[in-house]
Amino acid sequence: MKFLHTMLRVTDLGRSIEFYTHVLGMKVLERTENNDYRYTLVFVGYEEQAGGTTIELTYNWDTNQYDHGNAFGHLALGVENIYTACDNIRALGGNVTREPGPVKGGETHIAFITDPDGYQIELIQVR
Repeated sequence: MKFLHTMLRVTDLGRSIEFYTHVLGMKVLERTENNDYRYTLVFVGYEEQAGGTTIELTYNWDTNQYDHGNAFGHLALGVENIYTACDNIRALGGNVTREPGPVKGGETHIAFITDPDGYQIELIQVR
């Protein structure tokens, strides 16, 4: 088996595409529209990670609000310099909700940001 993608329902497709491509540097890899069932799917990811996991942004044309519930945790992205990454994300209009620093009781440095729909994204400094 192979992990393919994670699906997130979004309320403003343009704003979400802007965030994932402009702020996080992903590319739009695929886009499909379904007029009969009134939805659009946009897959975003990092082109240099051939065969890597992607995010499916699902936009249901007639829905403008979702309840995230309390079961979903977060997505995670590895970054080389978490402090620089957070500065860049802030400069591009992103929302840093947990400043970079060591995880409690450990040495790994992490931070959290949110996407336009409030989904949490953990940034983990990788060496």
